[in-house]
Amino acid sequence: MLRYETLPVTAFQQNCSLVWCDRTHEAALIDPGGEIPRLLEAVRKRGLRLTMLLQTHAHIDHAGATGELARTQQLPVVGPHPGDQFWIDGLPQQSVMFGFPQAELFTPTRWLQDGDTVQLGEETLQVRHCPGHTPGHVVFYSATAQRCFVGDVLFAGSIGRTDFPQGNFEQLIASITERLWPMGDETVFIPGHGPESSFGAERRSNPFVSDRALGR
Repeated sequence: MLRYETLPVTAFQQNCSLVWCDRTHEAALIDPGGEIPRLLEAVRKRGLRLTMLLQTHAHIDHAGATGELARTQQLPVVGPHPGDQFWIDGLPQQSVMFGFPQAELFTPTRWLQDGDTVQLGEETLQVRHCPGHTPGHVVFYSATAQRCFVGDVLFAGSIGRTDFPQGNFEQLIASITERLWPMGDETVFIPGHGPESSFGAERRSNPFVSDRALGR
């Protein structure tokens, strides 16, 4: 079974997710935005073997530590979609703009496309391309655990911003309703910031994408 621990990092309290296969103890970090010693200590305390870094998108609070972790721990970087190349290229400037430690550039070992899968031990994560917040944003879905790691696409009671370069509100709404909702109302999602929720709860009450708000 897929297991996970949520580790809020940086001043932005970005939810980095430590995920692992409980049979093989192979682990990955989803969106390692910062605080590398703390992340590595969480891996060590659980007796896990870190095998990859998974990236939903390349904003600084989600990707600020990715380059250094990949280099120092000799880890592959999987994701995001190629649409976020310009955000990766801009990580050093993002560091200065938002007061983060200087971020290292990185080149993903594997870019992701809609419909891809990522194997973590005996667990399979399904990949959906969900543009709108950024053009290359992806999410990682575990059907067996009924969990989806959605980055900044959707939040409990809110949705991702679309006022950054190449953000697109209409794309974001389509990503949520056409890519996330089909995963089922019972699916719990882990957002990039804030508490978990379920797709069903957001369909009932989210002021931006509830069925009522969208006239459905």
